[in-house]
Amino acid sequence: MYTPPAFREDDPATLRQIIRAARLATLVTATAEGLMATPLPLYLDESEGAHGVLYGHLAKANPQWKAASLGEALVLFSGADAYITPSWYAAKQDHGKVVPTWNYEAVHAYGPAEFFEDGARLLEAVTRLTQLYEQPRAEPWAVTDAPEPFIASQLKGIVGLRLPITRLEGKRKMSQNRSEADREGVARGLAESESPRDHAVAAMIPTSGP
Repeated sequence: MYTPPAFREDDPATLRQIIRAARLATLVTATAEGLMATPLPLYLDESEGAHGVLYGHLAKANPQWKAASLGEALVLFSGADAYITPSWYAAKQDHGKVVPTWNYEAVHAYGPAEFFEDGARLLEAVTRLTQLYEQPRAEPWAVTDAPEPFIASQLKGIVGLRLPITRLEGKRKMSQNRSEADREGVARGLAESESPRDHAVAAMIPTSGP
């Protein structure tokens, strides 16, 4: 990932936060048949390895898990993002030499993709992933709410993914390369937007204000 020094993010806690908040990731593998990619939810087990281990599952009918990976796999996580209009820059009034851009967070996780079909491991992975996204609900659904034979039959249709992270690349492009006046204009413009996504990015713009 191309990352100018101003936008590079190396803080492990920040990278993990972006991973957890991303919800849907994209698994990319290089194979003899070409690049293969699958969007899928993953959870990060921080107790394993130096950088943690990602877990999830694919449909057994998905050919990606059967194609031998050439080298490490890549998992793409996208965080908060927003379009930035040059109209928000103070520099627009000064000299007009400004153009649109995009602010965003991104994390690339690398590691060997390990696929498994063991029923007990699949049940654990599915259960943990379900708990992660059901937890905020007032009445969370649990895997055990469904009949055991039904769950067993569903597990036969998927393949588990375990990806030990060997390295992480992080990028947070939040107008750090702009002047203080420009950053304040960007934060103000995003805060006035009707989009909640823009509001989230507005809070990430480094300014001298409160």
